[in-house]
Amino acid sequence: MASLNVGSLGEYIREQRRHAQYSLRQLADAAGVSNPYLSQIERGLRKPSAEILQQIAKALRISAETLYVQAGILDEREEAGLELRAAIFADSLINERQKQVLLAVYDSFLKENAHEGETGEAEAGTPAGRTHEDPDQGRNSHAHH
Repeated sequence: MASLNVGSLGEYIREQRRHAQYSLRQLADAAGVSNPYLSQIERGLRKPSAEILQQIAKALRISAETLYVQAGILDEREEAGLELRAAIFADSLINERQKQVLLAVYDSFLKENAHEGETGEAEAGTPAGRTHEDPDQGRNSHAHH
């Protein structure tokens, strides 16, 4: 696990708390932590666990992943992927098999893009699988299914 960046994490939590118009005591109560402990987190003196960060995030009505990024536990790209996965799992309009298929397609795109990034194949701003030489590629591919 990455080391916690507690200084900026505490500052971020304090900023979010003030934005939500919570006193330190109100946030501590809502998050289920002691007032002195939350104060130490905000001042960068304590390293909260992922579980405590989750409780604080819930009380602030922000995603726990946002705090994990601030703490250095996740990077921002991982956060975006987690939020997408959570949204897919929460979708009641598709069944479990469809959710798994959708996630498999997403993972395949991530692998493809990582490979293109390593080899320099993809051009910035060009959708995956299309080239400037063939702008109509894939346009009618669904007609044959």
